[in-house]
Amino acid sequence: MRQDRVFLELRGVAKGYGPPDRRTEVLSDINLRVTRGEFVAIVGRSGSGKTTLVSMAAGLLAPDAGSILVNGREVHEPGPERGVVFQNYSLLPWLSVVENVQLAVDQVYPTWPKEKRLEWADRYVSLVNLAAARDKRPRELSGGMRQRVAVARALAMNPEVLLLDEPLGALDALTRATLQVELERIWRQDRKTVLLITNDVDEGLLLADRMIVLTSGPQATLGPEFEIDVERPRTHHALNHDPRMLRLRRDICEFLAATGRKPIIAASVSAPKRAALTVGAGA
Repeated sequence: MRQDRVFLELRGVAKGYGPPDRRTEVLSDINLRVTRGEFVAIVGRSGSGKTTLVSMAAGLLAPDAGSILVNGREVHEPGPERGVVFQNYSLLPWLSVVENVQLAVDQVYPTWPKEKRLEWADRYVSLVNLAAARDKRPRELSGGMRQRVAVARALAMNPEVLLLDEPLGALDALTRATLQVELERIWRQDRKTVLLITNDVDEGLLLADRMIVLTSGPQATLGPEFEIDVERPRTHHALNHDPRMLRLRRDICEFLAATGRKPIIAASVSAPKRAALTVGAGA
């Protein structure tokens, strides 16, 4: 990896919680380099510190040690160059779809004329295929549609880095499979730098250029990297039939099994039907 192409970097990052006599060291010596336009997935077990990691990258938490840099600048607080999508939707219930998206646009581009800000918000509502629902309130939307709004809101900030913290984890299997395809389509269109946090091995294989395993905590750290050198767009069918995907899935799951309890195999439906390998707290 060429150093001059590194865009998001974590250097020796560590984080713990609690008073000194009862402190839990969650993450230890996290070193990560992501190049501009790269899609990287970090897969780990529930409770291993994945959300802590992405919250530090977002500037919502300060590391106890180490540093986080975006385009060579150290991160100390949240900024519009980093868009974040969490598992919960965090939509304002009294605002419509387009108004929820425009809320972010207003914060990032306050000097733009109102008409331009609305046009910009509508662009991203359409990008996530919600143009027909632009005037609906969150209570009128399905869970998958609400998460599309959250993605549109993050993208409308035109961030340099998109941080995704298990954004599809709360969705049913069919909706999750559909939105995985949508996320991949959106990434190919905009080519944002993306860091995806997930507990679904197959999700990382579908979406990422590179997958990195987060070891079990406490003092979790990044394990081996797996390059996903498979042409795009990838399909759920390929997960069960492409020898390269099968080999990657096996190698990743073997490492996860070696670091603790075996990955849970959760029934998940797609086209065609598949078994999604989801890393849980235990077997």
